[in-house]
Amino acid sequence: MKILIGNDHAGTELKFEIMEHLQEEGYEVENFGTDTTERVNYPEIGQKVAEALMAGDGDLGILICGTGVGITLAANKVPGIRAACCSDTTTAHLVREHNHANILGIGARIVGPELAKDIVDSYLNAVPQGGRHQTRIDMITEIEKKYNK
Repeated sequence: MKILIGNDHAGTELKFEIMEHLQEEGYEVENFGTDTTERVNYPEIGQKVAEALMAGDGDLGILICGTGVGITLAANKVPGIRAACCSDTTTAHLVREHNHANILGIGARIVGPELAKDIVDSYLNAVPQGGRHQTRIDMITEIEKKYNK
């Protein structure tokens, strides 16, 4: 499985820790983020990862900024993206299982590195469910289509 990862300046250190963790677990990782702490604009990084994911360049994405919120909001503007910011393992598992989130957002100023790795593992180990969940995902897709003509 290939994971696309992106970050702004606030998420650089955490990104490197997560990348190392993912690679140790056998995932292929492509880095779209900055590798320094010099300021960058998180919407550009969120957009790059989201567009690459929708182009089929990876299987899932991870985005990291100070809170995880801004970069996730930017990614969600790309049609087909369902990005969710998580700061606990239960939510990370459920957004993948119930909401079929294809991008996980994490706040580097909100969670520490060990919890962040647990959140990533919980997200990646979850399996999207069908049934009533798929019905709701289809409803979200219809809303998206209505506003992205």
